[in-house]
Amino acid sequence: MSWEKELEELRQREALAEKMGGEEKVARQHGRGKMDARARLAALVDDGSFHEIGKIAGKGTYDEKGDLESVLPAPFLFGKATINGRPVVATADDFTIRGGAADAGIKRKMVQAEQMAHELKLPMIRMIDGTGGGGSVKTLEQIGATYIPAVPGWGDVVENLDTVPVVALALGPTAGLGAARIVASHYSIMVRGLSQIFAAGPAVVDALGDAYKDGSASHQEAKESLGGSDIHTRNGVVDDEVASEEEAFARARHFLSFMPEHVGQLARRSNCLDPVHRREEELLSLVPRNPKQVYSMRQAMDMVFDRGTVFEIGRMWGRAAITALARLDGWPVAVLASDPSFLGGSWDAKTSEKVERFVKLADQFRLPIVHLVDNPGFMIGREAEMAGTIRYGVQAMNAVYKASVPLASIVMRRAYGIAGSAMSNADKFQYRYCWPSGDWGSLPIAGGLEVAYKSELEASDDPEATLEAIRERLDKVTSPFRSAEMFNVEDIIDPRDTRPLLCEFAELAWRKLAS
Repeated sequence: MSWEKELEELRQREALAEKMGGEEKVARQHGRGKMDARARLAALVDDGSFHEIGKIAGKGTYDEKGDLESVLPAPFLFGKATINGRPVVATADDFTIRGGAADAGIKRKMVQAEQMAHELKLPMIRMIDGTGGGGSVKTLEQIGATYIPAVPGWGDVVENLDTVPVVALALGPTAGLGAARIVASHYSIMVRGLSQIFAAGPAVVDALGDAYKDGSASHQEAKESLGGSDIHTRNGVVDDEVASEEEAFARARHFLSFMPEHVGQLARRSNCLDPVHRREEELLSLVPRNPKQVYSMRQAMDMVFDRGTVFEIGRMWGRAAITALARLDGWPVAVLASDPSFLGGSWDAKTSEKVERFVKLADQFRLPIVHLVDNPGFMIGREAEMAGTIRYGVQAMNAVYKASVPLASIVMRRAYGIAGSAMSNADKFQYRYCWPSGDWGSLPIAGGLEVAYKSELEASDDPEATLEAIRERLDKVTSPFRSAEMFNVEDIIDPRDTRPLLCEFAELAWRKLAS
């Protein structure tokens, strides 16, 4: 006797699931310029690789005979897939079903997805659109009571942060638990004009206060002004902003290409056609002789690392430091670099927070760190003190000292004060090279001459000439070659040798990691 009748019911239920929230709701989703959940999954993963789990889960409606009439699918899809041939857990919220609200969902599906990721050690990708399984006012009426909030399975979310790479894509207005699921990731993306993130959405804010009550702003404007990408990619809540969903998928895939599949596994080397001994002439004149002039650190990165491999993360926040993933002779590395074009490269509170987070990411997933240094110190002044810069700065320094992966630093220009000393762990072997443009010390000498030599200047008949003579004397004392003479720096190199030497470091670093 065949089971064809049951298989026919299975196919019927699968067809109902593929309708999602129904033709009208799906059309409305597309009309907003958004892909539906199933299209997103297909666009993110390798062609034909998605194997859905719990596809027919939902809320069925039956006639008086107990026969199925319709099914409201669960607003959360997940399954196993591959990205660049490597296994992942891919998930997507379905906004066409009650905006992903909790009273339309089956919470166990979301919990199972998180458990699958850390128990099988698979990278987790969350595509979040709506409340992301969060609360709904209608739920309270259905229950008949309110409740003390709890998040089922949040322990699995936390465990994933310690176990596997987690990528979160905000692909629509996202509030409450959805917002929390975005933040609980190693790399996050928003789509400009399409994504907003709130602790609570504009309607809730409106009910609690006076925001938007004058009616001068449209609903879309209200969402953007409350939690658009202009806000959250500049305050550090989300790493990056892109122009389209397709670009978000491409960046998620690119980020994962640098990562191992789980903590304890090493990331993979790629084929490299860029010559290891490539020496760029432009590096020789990159750093200007005038210490007040800036230059492009990103240009330096493009010349030093394998061509086309620099993948910057968090460009719009903590801007005095550049954080990126890149490759050296095919080996993946984490890159930390000063940006002298913003605050002169001085670390403010946000920059320090960004550095700490990035160094911890590199250490967790065993990526060697390359630090390109031009740091005049921590940001100073009243605003910097009000922001607690020294606390965040010391936490960044602590992260560098706690990191157990190999680290190489290239001192390109300035390294001053505590922030300058955070370039590497001075209690370990210093894998460090300095350019002839190096300028370092406990504090910038130029800013303290009048105080340090006050009595000599007051006694002089020509204070300006005396001050100039002092500067000339100190210029010789502060020569990087004097530091090298005393072995206070290990090596001064021709800037054009930076790439070959860093490729050598990468090979040695990965040799250590592999052992």
